[in-house]
Amino acid sequence: MTLIIDRFRDRETRLTLEEVARSTGLPRSTAHRILDQLVRLEWLDHSAHGYGLGRRSLVLGGRGGTDDLRAAASPHLHDLLLRTGAVVHLGVLDEGRVRYLDKLGGRFAANVPSRVGSTAPAHCTGLGKAMLAWLEPEEVEELLGGQPLVRTEATINGPAALHRDLARVRSRGGLALERGECVPDIACLAAAIRGPRGPVAAVSVVARAGSTLERVGPVVLDTARRIGVDLFGEIPGIRRDQCRARGIAVTG
Repeated sequence: MTLIIDRFRDRETRLTLEEVARSTGLPRSTAHRILDQLVRLEWLDHSAHGYGLGRRSLVLGGRGGTDDLRAAASPHLHDLLLRTGAVVHLGVLDEGRVRYLDKLGGRFAANVPSRVGSTAPAHCTGLGKAMLAWLEPEEVEELLGGQPLVRTEATINGPAALHRDLARVRSRGGLALERGECVPDIACLAAAIRGPRGPVAAVSVVARAGSTLERVGPVVLDTARRIGVDLFGEIPGIRRDQCRARGIAVTG
């Protein structure tokens, strides 16, 4: 598996089965069997153009993964900061937690305890719920590991309530809102950056719990979409979700 994954230098590398077998020296049948396993586990992706890095490789720092993600997201995160004035995050799923890849903001950023490289439970953060909403329910439960969903008094307290909340995220076109669920007195509005096989990251804006973050929902959705387009090209289904969400009021 390592021999094969090492052949994918960055997110743009696409290889055929024959190219993988030839470059690794593996028998064609062996290469095909391992490639199938890597695709099922989402370390690789397979399309008519060949094999490439999959969601897990991008999310968990596969070769060229998070570096490419941060580079693609950087100008859009700065634009989001200027347009909203809120603290801005970029994060990925790391098992059942969110790992912060970037954080931008003014003076209020000191009141937000996140830092680049740190993690927080996925179920009670806007970033986490924005990504979990686009996974299958079984995968959500596997990621969270059946652990009690506890953080603050405002946190969702069970799997059924979480799945209802994730359904609301999808109905809003991908906007995830949390108020005081992760950190008291702080609110977060987030949207996932989605690729062909699902969410690879998410962006969020963070402000005081009483802030009307809902008004910047379209801006957050558009930022996530534009980062996704830079990474993967236009994905029609995502544009439809965003258009459906225009004008929808987000409630806690």
